[in-house]
Amino acid sequence: MPVATANHPPAILLSIAAIAIALLLILIMRLKVHAFVSLTIVSLGTAVATGIPWDKVLPTLMTGFGSTLASVALLVGLGSMIGKLLEVSGGARVLADSLIQRFGEDRAPFALGVASLLFGFPIFFDAGLIVMVPIIFSVAKNLGGPILRYAMPSAGAFAVMHAFLPPHPGPVAAAEALKVNIGMLVIVGLLVAFPTWFLGSYLFSIRTSQRLSVESLGSLLSTPIAPESDVRPPKFGTVLLLLMLPVLLIFMDTGLNTLSVAGVVDKTQPAVQFLRMLGNTPVALLITLLVSLMVFAKDFGKAKLEELCNDALGPICAVILVTGAGGMFGGVLRASGIGDALAKVLGDTGMPVIIAAFVVSACLRIAQGSGTVALTTTSALLAPMVASAKGLSSLDLCFIVISIACGSTVLSHFNDSGFWLFSRMFGLDERTTLRTWTLMATLLGLIGFAIVLVLSFIF
Repeated sequence: MPVATANHPPAILLSIAAIAIALLLILIMRLKVHAFVSLTIVSLGTAVATGIPWDKVLPTLMTGFGSTLASVALLVGLGSMIGKLLEVSGGARVLADSLIQRFGEDRAPFALGVASLLFGFPIFFDAGLIVMVPIIFSVAKNLGGPILRYAMPSAGAFAVMHAFLPPHPGPVAAAEALKVNIGMLVIVGLLVAFPTWFLGSYLFSIRTSQRLSVESLGSLLSTPIAPESDVRPPKFGTVLLLLMLPVLLIFMDTGLNTLSVAGVVDKTQPAVQFLRMLGNTPVALLITLLVSLMVFAKDFGKAKLEELCNDALGPICAVILVTGAGGMFGGVLRASGIGDALAKVLGDTGMPVIIAAFVVSACLRIAQGSGTVALTTTSALLAPMVASAKGLSSLDLCFIVISIACGSTVLSHFNDSGFWLFSRMFGLDERTTLRTWTLMATLLGLIGFAIVLVLSFIF
């Protein structure tokens, strides 16, 4: 809710917002200041420039930062620990090998992509791709064929899951800003993610790998495969259970909520409330983590499990802080009235919220590179517009979040760490990476946006 400010006219507020965004881009892109520091500086400067009282500046910043971290840190932390246990145990290799056996060698790229979709639920894009790279090289060496045929479906799967689904920080932060039910977002995200990946990554990779010859990859096929862990790998059923358990629990919460709205069950019953609590995303992830610890306790031992959980939290610190700082910036935008001014301007243009979400997010993504920053900043900018819009259902809010996520995926290029990770992992030069990774990321964003746009008209 806006606090008492200098009551600047909307034109002045929007000019301040434009300057703030420009300054943010200069700090991140030109001066190479860390995104967390850049967002903090810009948030403070915006609060002062818009006339937020001096004694309200710090509380405004802390409120936005803290409210975002309250949801993001818990989900991201629990998800990263689950992913770390599956990674170190060899679960990714078991999952990929088992799916290839089931689908057949001819459909190995599809199997690797499905394995990455499943494995990408709890684990971040970069960590997941790094874990899968030795498996991709191994499959390519054994079965033959262009490496991109196997690499692109896997990389595209991780990119889609990272952008569309909790517990990844971007969609969680967007859901928090727009007051979206995370359980419903998981369901919608999954339904949109698979066709988006199939059309924009799998089919695209099959066609691209046939017509694109990449000679520089030849030497990489002899790269030594990462040694197997001394720990006995888990069974396929165990890995699948651990990956699907949080999804099933979240579905239980959403399903019971739907049944209660329809009058089939009584939502005031203690049993229903208890089961819905178990399906809340943080509780579902906590239960999954506890089950994972019990499953791997015999192989790793208590001390090693504690070490692995601790190691999982270190790399996500920067991501959590950046996400929290994005929430801080959003808090300033709301408190200063900038968000309301932007909502009025966009409303006057007649642009639907779902289209504005994609356009704003895509512009921020192209300009500064980080999908997480694009997601958090766009959701903060559009929150007042969404709050003031009439007739938006829970599904509509989910579609808007996915639309923002789609915008944050397009045109990954030189300012995106994912661009360089894909390029260096598979030995691609910049031109080839633009023709493969950048085009694939853009297709994923456009196809996903087209799907949610159509769904928004149907439902």
